[in-house]
Amino acid sequence: RALPGPFTFVLEASNNLPNAYKHRKTVGIRVPDHHIPRCIVEKLGNPIASTSIHDEDEIIEYITDPELIAEKFDKLVDLVVDSGMGDNHASTIVDITNDDVVVLREGKGDINEFL
Repeated sequence: RALPGPFTFVLEASNNLPNAYKHRKTVGIRVPDHHIPRCIVEKLGNPIASTSIHDEDEIIEYITDPELIAEKFDKLVDLVVDSGMGDNHASTIVDITNDDVVVLREGKGDINEFL
């Protein structure tokens, strides 16, 4: 019920993960409420492994401006999709590997709405 949305859920890893992740005991899963990554996943037929872009700025935690991302990472990436400025609020990270639901990081989502 909480997905898609502003949550990352930590789950127990399985042997079905790609080789780069097989040594992990847990894995974080996020299904954003944004049409572009969801469309890419649908067309690929596979999930995307990605990360947020942390900013050195002490006030702005993440870079979400597509022009700044393209400028900073031009030589490191093949493509930057410009869907406008992103949201600068982190997802709420929720560990559900045990019987107890544990919030590891408070973020944009309130998991209590779903408990």
